[in-house]
Amino acid sequence: MSDGRLTNPDLAPVPPERRTWSKWHLAALWIGMSVCIPTYMLAAGMIKAGMNWWQAVLTVMLGNLIVLVPMILNGHGGTKYGVPFPVLVRSSFGTTGAQVPAIARSLVACGWFGIQTWIGGAAIYSIITTLGWIEVEPDSAKINLLGITAIQFGCFMIFWLLHVGIVVTGINSIKWLESWAAPFLIAAGLALLIWAMIRASNADGGIAELFSSRTNYPEGSGFWTVFFPLLTAMVGFWATLSLNIPDFTRYCRSQRDQVAGQLIGLPPTMTLFCFIGVMVTSATVMVFGEAIWDPVELVGKLGSKPVVVISMFALLLATLSTNLAANVVSPANGFSNIAPRRISFRTGAMMTCAIGALIMPWRLIDSLGDYIFTWLIGYSALLGPVAGIMLCDYFIIRRTRLDVDELYEPQGRYAGVNWIAMVALVVAVLPNVPGFINAATNTAGTSDAVFPPVFDAIYDYAWFIGLGVGATVHWIGMTFTKGFALEK
Repeated sequence: MSDGRLTNPDLAPVPPERRTWSKWHLAALWIGMSVCIPTYMLAAGMIKAGMNWWQAVLTVMLGNLIVLVPMILNGHGGTKYGVPFPVLVRSSFGTTGAQVPAIARSLVACGWFGIQTWIGGAAIYSIITTLGWIEVEPDSAKINLLGITAIQFGCFMIFWLLHVGIVVTGINSIKWLESWAAPFLIAAGLALLIWAMIRASNADGGIAELFSSRTNYPEGSGFWTVFFPLLTAMVGFWATLSLNIPDFTRYCRSQRDQVAGQLIGLPPTMTLFCFIGVMVTSATVMVFGEAIWDPVELVGKLGSKPVVVISMFALLLATLSTNLAANVVSPANGFSNIAPRRISFRTGAMMTCAIGALIMPWRLIDSLGDYIFTWLIGYSALLGPVAGIMLCDYFIIRRTRLDVDELYEPQGRYAGVNWIAMVALVVAVLPNVPGFINAATNTAGTSDAVFPPVFDAIYDYAWFIGLGVGATVHWIGMTFTKGFALEK
């Protein structure tokens, strides 16, 4: 193999004897990642956008079935060759060019890591206030530089340190946690659904009110107006994992295991948990007179201290299991790919934890609008093109044939930068930039918008447009030129 400049034990191919994951291991991984607070918040955001319960659940199910396709396809290379995402992407972008998609994916994961850690810290804060250990602090107690109070920041750091303690033990501890957390999290979600049904049955309108088909779209809006942006956001929710899924499928025993595991674990769990989120959010309107889309806030209102503590523990476990698998493994490998000799998996994981804290993630989810239309759709506009280029290159250009040893050679056939892929990436991202700027400045659809409304419409389909344009430009470039490192 290589002289070591492009590899280390964490990036090297997994030997066949260590590929021990069955479909149930991968399904448990997906259950652990899907049952999380942002999943719940996304469904609640659809209700707030005006959808009724079945429209929101349908959008979630459809979005997950769509993203399952690139998820399974990208997982193929990981299972076949035992390599992680940063190594697999070298075949399409080059050993140097691969740094761009790997780092982009890693930075997005750092953002998600910070968001999930902040949510877990908020759950700890809710526990100690509910138990009466401290009083809820007024806004005047917030530290100007941070925008939160010292105690809130302390709770955030406690949950952050819990992650650090686990990541230093490596990938096997994450696999163990996911396997044990999955059944408990499903039980906790069903318990929350039962609570919603019982409380709704005692309120005016009864359970039937939960299944009302009434919509509440803003004036001038309708189903199709919000459907496609929310569908894109739903796809964007797992656009990150659709790239780095080889980080996990490299441990699978066979292609059948990786396909079945993802099919069993992703769409059913996401649909079920979003259904729970929709039902419980609807029940809060009947019980408390307002829609409470934040489960941490909701659990704090349940009254009984034992129930609150148990519920918060479930939320913490859900957040921890999701964060470790979805937002630590990928950036750890991605950062390790920058300098394999100096940065191991553990070092990359610590870099992820540090960046996730420094970005002050509580500002990213300050509102549902920022969360869905700026954050989720924004990074899907970046990662969609990468997925399109990878899929086109691996399946259409190379017909799944790679020279694995050459992927680790600094002077090998994949060395350097595949400028065709880089051009395809830029061309595919550009159409979505104006819409992103409008969304980021909160001027989309107004007379103050920086760019015309047509770009807002394009931005609503950011992931789909990026994937299609990226794949098309890459195919044209690779087909009508000598290509890059084409297999004989």
